[in-house]
Amino acid sequence: MGAVTFERRITTTIPPAKIFKVLVLEADNAVPTILPQLIESVEILEGDGGPGTIKKTNFAEGSEFKYIRTIVEAMDKDNMTHCYSVIGGDQWLDVLEKITYETKVEASPDGGSIIKTSSKYFPKENYEIIEDQVQAGAEKALVFFKAVEAYLLANPDAFN
Repeated sequence: MGAVTFERRITTTIPPAKIFKVLVLEADNAVPTILPQLIESVEILEGDGGPGTIKKTNFAEGSEFKYIRTIVEAMDKDNMTHCYSVIGGDQWLDVLEKITYETKVEASPDGGSIIKTSSKYFPKENYEIIEDQVQAGAEKALVFFKAVEAYLLANPDAFN
């Protein structure tokens, strides 16, 4: 079986520049601050934060996973696009070559944002991806986003 892709469109009242800044540009510091129960820390292992940068995300104690390694594939600050791939981590990657996430943030007519995401799962040879598992992962990502959104709405001066 080939790669499986999941796409989602999320709307928020948070302006595009702010949500892109928190979810992409300052995510390494913002996410552990906003969700310490989920993410303990993010370390840059190699690179300067731009394309080619390899990072290690350490999950909080008690999490299902201990860590993941990611690589920044592309980033365009002006067009608010970002692409990265999960390339290593706990045993769940025994069945996957990688997972690639693409995000594009656009302005919505009401001054908020439309966030378009695409997740592409690449299985290792002889492994079939179960779409329900992909859907479950996507639901976890939505819960993550909603937590970030709630934090920013409750703390409008954060990450200015």
